[in-house]
Amino acid sequence: MRTTLTILMVVSGFALQAVSYFFLAAPWGIPTSPVYSNPRVPFAPALFILGVMLVFLAAVVYELLPDSGQRG
Repeated sequence: MRTTLTILMVVSGFALQAVSYFFLAAPWGIPTSPVYSNPRVPFAPALFILGVMLVFLAAVVYELLPDSGQRG
């Protein structure tokens, strides 16, 4: 259970990072256009940081949840 949850958190964290940067905050278009440097979503950096936090919290979840095979 804890391995599945950890892998799910890592994958969702990396996916959130990729989506928040490549699709929401990356400058697309011609560098001379006025909308080139403006991100599409103003809170895209917060989503990127949330993705990083999910990846690091996956290690905490893995260590704190009990293993299903352990007894005692």
